[in-house]
Amino acid sequence: MWKLIGPDGISYDSERIGSLGGHRRGRIYGRLDCRAALQAIARGGYVANRVFFLNEEDARSAGYRPCAVCLPEAYARWKAANK
Repeated sequence: MWKLIGPDGISYDSERIGSLGGHRRGRIYGRLDCRAALQAIARGGYVANRVFFLNEEDARSAGYRPCAVCLPEAYARWKAANK
């Protein structure tokens, strides 16, 4: 079982693995292979606030924004909409 965050921001158990990772305190989501996230994990401290989402729609609905490093186009759209 995998623990994911749903669109309501509440965690739930899922038999499907999440396709995106995020950081609870920063309210950011991105790809599981994101360079910035992997560097933060390697430094430590990041893992305690790591969350996972099934898809981008769930992440956005839960109030998370796209990562500027691994999702630059989605981040640009988010930034333009949130000026």
